Amino acid sequence: MSTTQRPPGRTRPGGRTARTRTAVLDAVFDELGETGFAALSMERVAQRSGVHQATIYRRWRTVEGLVCALLTERSAGIPLPDTGSLCGDLRALARSIKGFFEDGRNQAMIEAVVSAAARDPRAEEVLRDFFTDRLAVAGAMVRRSVDRGELPADTDAEAVVAALGAPFYYRILVVRQPIDACLVESAAIATYTAAKAGAYVRTVSSAARTD
Repeated sequence: MSTTQRPPGRTRPGGRTARTRTAVLDAVFDELGETGFAALSMERVAQRSGVHQATIYRRWRTVEGLVCALLTERSAGIPLPDTGSLCGDLRALARSIKGFFEDGRNQAMIEAVVSAAARDPRAEEVLRDFFTDRLAVAGAMVRRSVDRGELPADTDAEAVVAALGAPFYYRILVVRQPIDACLVESAAIATYTAAKAGAYVRTVSSAARTD
């Protein structure tokens, strides 16, 4: 997945096609929650969703395409804030991330795909492409702040968003503790302070310049 080339099944048409998409992605979500990525198959998704297997293959082509579409679908519920200030945007986005992970199924989905990515190159590619896309989308709020003069002109927008999200994934995937309001506030303030100080400005190291 990339910002310029949409994966199979990502467009949201209406009517019967929309109902088919919903049924299939709901089935993928349930399968990941119950059995994980390793056991996910087109056959199981077709059986659970009631959608013909040929239809699923035609629209999504692979299991990875299904997971990519699901990750995009689920994350679309996290709105991109526009409060008028970067600090406000970071706080709002951090609260939305917390709300997203309060649904245990969302957390189970991310855990399943991350676990699979450690063993399966296909899952690794899905996960990497997903986060690349989401960082680019969410980076819009950072680019707005640069335009307003809040941040240095060469600030790496994706790096700022990644810095905000990192503590949340550390909390749920590494130390396996719940996300609380304190983490929301500390992640937002730490990211904002570092960005204002120029920590995410794109630079070329002296070593690179002499190569």
